[in-house]
Amino acid sequence: MKKIAYIELDTHAEIALNFMELMNDSVAFSVDYYFSEKILRFFGFAQNDKLPENIFKATPEKLLQQLSTNNYQLIIIGTVHRYFNVFEKVVEQFNTSIICHNLNFLKASNFDLLSSIFKEDFQYRLKLLLKDGLLSKSKVYKKAKNLLVLDQTLAKGTYKNLPIFYTKFSEKSDNPIFTIVIPGAVSQKRRDYERVLKSIIKFHFPFEIIFLGKAQGKELEILQDFEQSKPENISIKYFTEKVPQDVFDDYMQKADILWCPIQQETEFLSQKELYGITKMSGNIGDAIKFGKLAIFPENYPSKYSFIVPEKGGLEDFLFTKKDVDFSDFSKEKVLQELEKTIFALL
Repeated sequence: MKKIAYIELDTHAEIALNFMELMNDSVAFSVDYYFSEKILRFFGFAQNDKLPENIFKATPEKLLQQLSTNNYQLIIIGTVHRYFNVFEKVVEQFNTSIICHNLNFLKASNFDLLSSIFKEDFQYRLKLLLKDGLLSKSKVYKKAKNLLVLDQTLAKGTYKNLPIFYTKFSEKSDNPIFTIVIPGAVSQKRRDYERVLKSIIKFHFPFEIIFLGKAQGKELEILQDFEQSKPENISIKYFTEKVPQDVFDDYMQKADILWCPIQQETEFLSQKELYGITKMSGNIGDAIKFGKLAIFPENYPSKYSFIVPEKGGLEDFLFTKKDVDFSDFSKEKVLQELEKTIFALL
């Protein structure tokens, strides 16, 4: 068995979970996981809980020492958005691959990064500079043996696709009325909710629309106003707190279709990112996980058969009934592809 390590100290716990669920079935690889306390809490571990033998509580200060006690043939880092000075030492000493989430951020110069400090989140960004070695960012990514992406559409040039999304739920929805689910935090910066609300009032038959993410501030007010003035044929549901995972999964399984009205442009550390071009939408993984058709903006570049482009009138895409075969995303097939990819990284 080949021995590898997976590190997640920052944010992408769901990706780490997918990787772990797949690799638990692998007979080719033995994986140790190094998670921060924040990630361990996501997995349901309390502070003093005994951890499984292949999961270790990690801190930036102790990470290098922890890794050096084992002869790992490969290390995968799930997120490098902090602790750049620590990860620079990791990539220097080990065969390391990094999962990349914001490709323009990778290209940002030190001048770009210094400029970003004064634009917003000043205290946090100053800490990135002074404590976490922000200006080592380029060295970390350049010294890594491989750069990985999670959307095959982004796997170009130096970026290699790491297949980790598989279909966990494949039951067909059985709703009394047509149910549209919009997954993700309700933020107008990420998705165009105002356009959604303006467009759905044109339909006069019964349907339900669920905004499956926490709504707050201006967006919450918009939803509350819509709820008061909406036509009777529309049922609406939204959340004012973070949606628990089991509730999220339940509503996603009930969806007849996912609507993902993504804003093409977003930012990471004040660097402009473009969904589908320099950044993957997490809704791709949602659609695969729950085996659902997903409506994406017409300009979102993707070859996935489960994506329905927002093209023509609302009725042309919103009530699509085409069947999509998700068998290529079965756990067995994705694990085979994942193992093949990992062997190529050794």
